[in-house]
Amino acid sequence: MAEIKIDGRKKVKTLKAEFKKAFGATLRVYSKKHFAPEDATLASIREGNAPGGELKVGGNMQVGNFEKKVKELYGIEVQVANAADSALADNSKTLVGAGK
Repeated sequence: MAEIKIDGRKKVKTLKAEFKKAFGATLRVYSKKHFAPEDATLASIREGNAPGGELKVGGNMQVGNFEKKVKELYGIEVQVANAADSALADNSKTLVGAGK
């Protein structure tokens, strides 16, 4: 089963590449309502008093739950889009389903 691990030391471009490889879907990462810089670490774009830590994400997690968990842990807005990055994925789909 597809799985990725996320922590604050990971760079935005690395997270996006791992997400695409594992789930087939596209990950959009935001910083202050704009796309986050590709070379920034997740910790460097964190907003508020988010606790951080490590998050293991499996392909069977729902899109909405993933987006909410990233916001809670890292204070970062993310959106999952389809494989072509042409539309946002339905929040009730799994991460793997969003990439199909």
